[in-house]
Amino acid sequence: MTHLAIFLLVAQSPLTLDAAITQGFEYSRRLAELEARAQAADFAVAGRRAAELPVASAQAGYMRTNHVEEFSVVAPGPPPTRQVVYPDIPDNYRTRLDLQWPIYTGGRSDALLRAAEAERTATGKDLETARADLRLEITRAYWAVVTARETEAVLKRSLEAVDAHVKDVRTRLSSGLIPPNDVSSAEAQASHQRLLAVEAANQRAVSEADLQRLIGVDPGPMTLGDKRDAVSTSPDATALVARALKERPERQALEQRAASADLRAAAANAGRLPQIGIGGGYDYARPNPRIFPRHDEWQTSWDASINLTWTLWDGGRRAAETGEARANAAALKTRVEDFDRQVTFEVRARALELQSSQQAVTTADDEIRAAAEAERAIGERYRAGVATATDVLDAQVARLQAELDRARAVANVRLAEARLERSIGQ
Repeated sequence: MTHLAIFLLVAQSPLTLDAAITQGFEYSRRLAELEARAQAADFAVAGRRAAELPVASAQAGYMRTNHVEEFSVVAPGPPPTRQVVYPDIPDNYRTRLDLQWPIYTGGRSDALLRAAEAERTATGKDLETARADLRLEITRAYWAVVTARETEAVLKRSLEAVDAHVKDVRTRLSSGLIPPNDVSSAEAQASHQRLLAVEAANQRAVSEADLQRLIGVDPGPMTLGDKRDAVSTSPDATALVARALKERPERQALEQRAASADLRAAAANAGRLPQIGIGGGYDYARPNPRIFPRHDEWQTSWDASINLTWTLWDGGRRAAETGEARANAAALKTRVEDFDRQVTFEVRARALELQSSQQAVTTADDEIRAAAEAERAIGERYRAGVATATDVLDAQVARLQAELDRARAVANVRLAEARLERSIGQ
């Protein structure tokens, strides 16, 4: 799907969070890179499997040699005849069908195959990790746009109320009911609200640009489809920690790479054992060096062999390779242990963050109700002439702050949910 097609799709229909994540996955170059690495790992596994199969090859060659003096003998008999034993044949042609098959490697081939398979699994887990990270980033950007738009809408409503109040204050001033300083206070509050509205509009534009960057669409209007409110469920941290230790792809990748390092150590250690292979071939050459005496004509021959190779001393190379692989495996296992500690802390922290964010939403709801009631009461007193314009402005500011607090609290809940899901491997 082209960027233009994605843009038109977004502009025509509301963009849900799931749709944004799907588009982000399709657009991400990081995921494309990891998918290519996974394909490379697949080919590496296929190459290790192929190493256990026989290799057949066709060979051909031509060699020009210098002229030599022919060697011949005289055969007795009546009459004596001259027999050429080694003729002068400077043009040498050779073709061969060759077969090589390693039938015993001391477990080296099998260990290398399983190590490649473990590395392929680890690469797949890296891809899952990148997807989870991208999902969290898109979720953060999506709810940032929703929050920025809600903040902008709250400030717009507040600015409308302040403008209406300024108009009313000016009317009262012209009637001589209030002093001029009340008008100045109302106008200052209106200017402050306009400043906040400008900042909110800028933050909304920045948030939209960030989301468009992640999902790969051009700048333009966006309609978002998800408006869900905060949830009220409280997570069980102990169960989530156990789930995270089982499902986090980063941990699984570390375990697979530790297993791969152990298998590479076993493969290196297998070098102490003899290697056995069989071979064979069919030659068609002119002259054929295996046929005596030599003749300047095409002749055939064949061979079959079994070969044993046993490295008795390699200067410590095998021991060094084995030690390096085992040390790498030990380092990766240590990282797994450290990762478990970090995950335990991260899950518990994210669960506590979600709980506190949910409580903040409840508190913000109470704050909005109290601020709205206070604003209503102050408005009635102001219209009755027993409250000042400053009292009205203070009540409006309190109600505005309560609505902004709730918008931020709901956004924090949504983001805390996404972070908690990421911490347990979703």
